[in-house]
Parts: sequence; C-alpha cells; structure tokens
Amino acid sequence: MKIKMDNAVGPQVRTKKGAGGKLLPVLGAVSLGAGLQSATQFFAHIFDYQANLGGHFNHVYAPWSILEWSSKWYSHYPNEIMQAGSVGMMISTVGLLGVAVAKVVSSNSSKANEYLHGSARWAGKKDIQAAGLLPRPRRLLDVVTGKDTAPSTGVYVGGWEDKDGNFHYLRHNGPEHILTYAPTRSGKGVGLVVPTLLSWGDSAVVTDLKGELWAMTAGWRKKHAKNNVLRFEPATANGSVCWNPLDEIRMGTEHEVGDVQNLVTLIVDPDGKGLGSHWQKTAFALLVGVILHALYKAKDDDTTATLPSVDAMLADPNRDVGELWMEMATYGHVAGQNHHAIGSAARDMMDRPEEEAGSVLSTAKSFLALYRDPVVARNVSRSEFCIRDLMHSDDPVTLYIVTHPNDKDRLRPLVRVMVNMIVRLLADKMDFDNGRLVAHYKHRLLMMLDEFPSLGKLQILQESLAFVAGYGIKCYLICQDINQLKSRETGYGPDETITSNCHVQNAYPPNRVETAEHLSRLTGQTTVVKEQITTSGRRTAAMLGQVSRTFQEVQRPLLTPDECLRMPGPRKNADGNIEEPGDMVVYVAGYPAIYGKQPLYFKDPIFLARAAVPAPKDSDRLVQFAEAGERITI
Repeated sequence: MKIKMDNAVGPQVRTKKGAGGKLLPVLGAVSLGAGLQSATQFFAHIFDYQANLGGHFNHVYAPWSILEWSSKWYSHYPNEIMQAGSVGMMISTVGLLGVAVAKVVSSNSSKANEYLHGSARWAGKKDIQAAGLLPRPRRLLDVVTGKDTAPSTGVYVGGWEDKDGNFHYLRHNGPEHILTYAPTRSGKGVGLVVPTLLSWGDSAVVTDLKGELWAMTAGWRKKHAKNNVLRFEPATANGSVCWNPLDEIRMGTEHEVGDVQNLVTLIVDPDGKGLGSHWQKTAFALLVGVILHALYKAKDDDTTATLPSVDAMLADPNRDVGELWMEMATYGHVAGQNHHAIGSAARDMMDRPEEEAGSVLSTAKSFLALYRDPVVARNVSRSEFCIRDLMHSDDPVTLYIVTHPNDKDRLRPLVRVMVNMIVRLLADKMDFDNGRLVAHYKHRLLMMLDEFPSLGKLQILQESLAFVAGYGIKCYLICQDINQLKSRETGYGPDETITSNCHVQNAYPPNRVETAEHLSRLTGQTTVVKEQITTSGRRTAAMLGQVSRTFQEVQRPLLTPDECLRMPGPRKNADGNIEEPGDMVVYVAGYPAIYGKQPLYFKDPIFLARAAVPAPKDSDRLVQFAEAGERITI
C-alpha cells in the first residue's frame, strides 16, 4: 500500500501550488507536436513546397497537415508519406525518451522540504504593506503646516530599509494596541515617541518623566494640530493645570459608591500588589465612608471636597476623632437620611477597640500623607479640566503627566488614580446601530505610557486592553524589558495578558537574555540546509580516494537569542548623543517579523521643523474660576 506523504505544513499550505507537477506531461505533448510538425515539413520538402533560400522555409504548415495529406495521397505517394512518418516518429521518440529519463531521475531524486522544520522568514515589502505599516508618500509642503490629511496617519512603530537602501517609516493606525521593549537610553524617545506626538492629530495622554516631551511636542500640537495642551505637574508651584480627583465622582447617581471605592483602592494600594493586610482592608472601608461624607458635606456647604481636605478632616487637632464618627453616623446626607455606606463606616470605627481603631486611623492617614505637601495640595484643590474633555471636547486635548525622577515614587499614587479614571470614565458607554458600533466620542485617544510598569500593577489597564479599542482608545505601552513587565513584585506577573492584547510588538536591541529569548520565540523557527563533506583515502596518497557531499535540512531560530543581543544599537558620539540609528524588530500578529531600522526624528527635516515650535510657557485650562468660586467653561 502506497502512502502519500503530506509535507506541506505551516502557513505555506495556503499558498497556491506551482506548476512543477504539470511540466512532464506538457513536455510529452510538446514532443508529439514536434514529431507531427517535423513530418509535415519533411513531406513538404520532398515535393519542393519551399524555395532553396539558405535552408529557410518560405512556408510553415500546421502540424496536423501530414494527417490530412496521408488520407488524401497515401495511395499515390506511400513511400514519401512513410519517410515523413519515420522522421516524425524519430523526433517524437527522442523527445519522449527525454521525458521518460527526466521522470526516472525525478522519481529517484530526494526532494528537500524547505518548510520541514519551520517556515519563519523576514518580511518583505508586500508583507509590510499587507500588515498596513507602509504609509502613502508624504507631501512635504503640506505636512510642514500640519494641514495635510492625505498622507497616512497613525503612530510610528519603527523604520525599514528596502533592498535599494531606501528608508521607509512604519506607521500603524488601526485600533489595536502596541507594546515596545526598549532599554533606557536606547533612543525610543527620539525614534518612536517624539515622531508619534509630532504627527498624531487626535487627543493623547502622555507620561512625561522629565518634561522633555512637553518641550519638544507641545508647541506643534497646540499651534498646528489644534490641540489644547495640558501640563499636569503636581509637584511644581507654577505652570501646572489643576485637577481634583474627587470632582470625577458621579455624585447623586448609582455610580457614586463604586467610583469612591475604585479611587480608594488606588490610594491604599499604591503599588498595585492588592489589599493583603488587615490594616489596608480596614483603612479602605474607613476612607470610602470619609470621602463620601466629605463630598456630601461640601455639597451642602457649597464648597469643594478634595483629598487634602479629607486628610485634614481625619487629622484635625482641634477636634476629637470620635466627634467625626458621630457626625458621619447621624448626618443627613440624602434627603435628610443618613447614607448607608457612610454610617456603616462610622459605626465600624466606633465598635472597634480603641487600640485597633487608632491603628486603622493612622494607616488611613498614612496613605494621604502625599497631600500634605502644599504644592501638591494646591494642584489637586480644584479641576481646570475633567477627564471627559479628553475625548468629548470640541478640540482635541493632549494631557502631559510630568513627574520628575526625584518625585516619581511619591507621586505614583496620584498618577495611578488619574490613569485609572481615564480608562474607567472614557470606556463606559457603547451602543450599536444595525449591528455596528456607534462612536460616542469626538476624538480618538492615544495613551502613550512610557515606563508604564513603574506605575505598579494597574489591574484596570491590563483588563481594559481587551475592550478599550472599541471606545476609541489606543494604547502605546513602553517598557524596558520583558522582566519588568512580568515581575511578580512590581509588574504584572508571569501570567500577564498585556502581550496577548497588543497586536504590534516592537523592540530595540535588548540588554537581558530573557527579553532576547522572548523575541527569538516571537520570530519563529526556520529551515536551513546543512552541507556535510566526507573524504576517504590515505593521508599520504596523491589523491583522496573519495569525496562525498550530503545535504540535510536542519532547524534553527530565524533570530537566535545571542543574535538578538548583538543587534547593532544606535551609534553615539563622545557626549552620549545618538548620531546614527540602530536596528530593531517589529512583530505584527499574523505576519512575518520585520527586521527594521530605528527612525530618528532629528534626521527628518519635517520633524525638526515641528520640534522647533516653542512650547507654551503655561498649561492651557479648560475651566476657569471666577472670584466667587464659580466655574466657567472656556
């Protein structure tokens, strides 16, 4: 029993089979046709149907003419027709013998399977175009003004050089998310972040560690992209926009308790490790009640509740804390009735032993210590914009969250609160019309989160990646390496789902072997042919007795971990500034990996012109306050 082996494995089974299996039958038919043609022309030659002009025919007959002539004239010219038939038979026999020999050789020859051990390969131009990363040609004059909508839009994910040495930007404009692996000082800012912010026209949220992105991109975004640019720098005394997290609580609705609980969860869990201790859990319950009480009381007093005021309420030296618990348990919050969540929190504290209640109170106050800084307290005392402005304002809004390195750790809880609220409040409503999603936003939102694992584990961010794209939110997440992302202590753990929900992953040359191994696995396995030469005979002989060469298909990674670690990085001068770009790899789900080249904004005159637009001295403000405290929307 003959078994037919199917060696076409992997994605290549989707490609159309070539015409190699039809070649031999075609050659056999050609041999028969050549025999008929030869017989026809020979018979014509016998009867001088051609002139003797250097051996060239002056007329060529159809191959089957010999068959017509033999049926008509065989009785008159049997010898001539037999001679012509003999010539045709000889030509056809020679051709068919050649086809038979080719068939025997083909059957007895080993056929290498180029996909035997893997089919990974580097992407070509057609692959990159199919993945949607190659833009249309740009028009320089219009792009400088920022008014040209004809070129392709989107975020920059890398660059690519074709066979002719031409450099192409790789841009992605779909709703899917992007994850970047780039070590510190590798050039991700000048190669990916700055070009994106100097071209993205819709709203954006940007984590700006040192304020560099504000300096290089805010000017163009305000002047040419027509964005309102907001600089939220809570640790600075001047120039920052103010934002009060408590203004985002949807008071008087069914969401108020849930909003406060989500806020307090971030306050008492600043690192995202979960509420593991008894004191965190009890402090959580207490702060939920106190913040709700502060909100209702401020509403009645026509004042504004803030986190500094909540801290002052708990740490008031002129008032016994027991009086606060009693006030919370008896105050008429809703139509003269005590709020159940507030009263329960107060009664829990009154029922606790004095020592335990003191420990719960001190734990709760410790989480609010950040807001005792008068600078931070002033910047969170009121809201000069609201979260919904990012996607629902008449003009796009770009929010820069600036936290300098010396303030990064202490400001982390506040930044976590802001990012959490952005995701929750902007991805809360979805309607459909005729089976299609109806957009409820005016502008798409790009969340450009550099060094996002440094914010700690944001569970809402990890979970929301699976659905926020449907609400017009596109995340561009940047981390140093895979270890930072999968860390059990400070990251999302080995079972994280962020990589699963990012359609595009790109990477600069890594520093850690774990990241190199991850990139190698993403690139895939390929099949290569190994040549082996065997010699036999005496070493002293004039000639070797025998030399044999064998070829064998073997497996290897298309990009090995050590090759990944040795990818050329950017070339820097003596001052540490980048002069020439290095290599990078880009992965798009469903397509071959792209071996690319890092883009550099300062190598492009368009980006240089845009980055030269001076940034505003102060942040824009979408809401101003009159002297009497009345909010005025701009």
